[in-house]
Amino acid sequence: MTELEAGRAETLAPVRSGAALQRYRDVLIALVAFAVLASLPLFTGSKALLDFVIRCSAYGLFATSLNLLVGYTGLTSFGHGMFFGLGAYSFGLIMQKLGVPIPVAFVATLAITAVIAAVIGAICVRLKDIYFAFVTLAFQMLIHSTILSWASFTGGDQGLRGGIPRPTFLGINLANHIHLYVASCALLILGLLAMRQIAQSPFGYTLRMIRDNAARASFLGIDVWRAKLTVFVLAALFASMGGMVMALFVSGAYPEFAYWTISGEGIFINMLGGVSTFLGPMVGTVLLLLLNDTVTRFTEYHGIVLGVVILFFALGLRKGLLDFVADWFAHRRDAGEGR
Repeated sequence: MTELEAGRAETLAPVRSGAALQRYRDVLIALVAFAVLASLPLFTGSKALLDFVIRCSAYGLFATSLNLLVGYTGLTSFGHGMFFGLGAYSFGLIMQKLGVPIPVAFVATLAITAVIAAVIGAICVRLKDIYFAFVTLAFQMLIHSTILSWASFTGGDQGLRGGIPRPTFLGINLANHIHLYVASCALLILGLLAMRQIAQSPFGYTLRMIRDNAARASFLGIDVWRAKLTVFVLAALFASMGGMVMALFVSGAYPEFAYWTISGEGIFINMLGGVSTFLGPMVGTVLLLLLNDTVTRFTEYHGIVLGVVILFFALGLRKGLLDFVADWFAHRRDAGEGR
């Protein structure tokens, strides 16, 4: 080894050890979070609370996957909800038509999503800014229209009727509400951990470079189109996981899962929680579902209330809640060090 190579190895060693330590810490936090969520039924008999956590799992996976595009890559997708709906419908149809074990249907749904996302992404990621956003929206409306028009296969505007079969596998019975709750929490934690590893990997920092200056990244030898396509497909897979959780929860799939409003909710969730922090979308998910559940109890004009909340975050905080909190702590720390 030359002196230059030796010096380079010594420089990279602390970075690699720090990355490994960060990875182990993330795994430990994930295990603790799962243990807390899984033990929740032992301390409460509230079915409403468990249902709320399942819904948070579905929408949290979807919103965090959207942030891989918006926050880390700078790709604002108005049609990301198509993969949420695609996951729900593909999983439900496979279970209804083929009757395969749930893990097989899960893997098959991810494979279908990956193929469709690769085709759509190959077209969309060549476009920039608003053109990318609206072409993804166009593809979502195409998929939604297909669901409505192919009534003999998808059930049309009535959705998938007859429920989704839930055969027992490995001693897990998803027809049991507690089993479904624990499985949803497991998928949420595994999905978040996987996305965290992607965001903190060299590939994740490549995405940040593309977000900040795609031209410079290209000059440095990065295949920008391939990196964008890769993250587009990865984000679609995690959104599809959220759709499968929702399909199991409601035992069906409905056209609303693939409608443009789902993508709008994803953008809204990221605005609420923040796109600069990894857990911002999860915070936004909890806030949005709490707002919906609370406001609808008191007024039918919940849209007005949500609009006021959007204005507060957009014009008042000018960032998501978790981003605001993180910046506030950073300013406090900097002020303390300056004394």
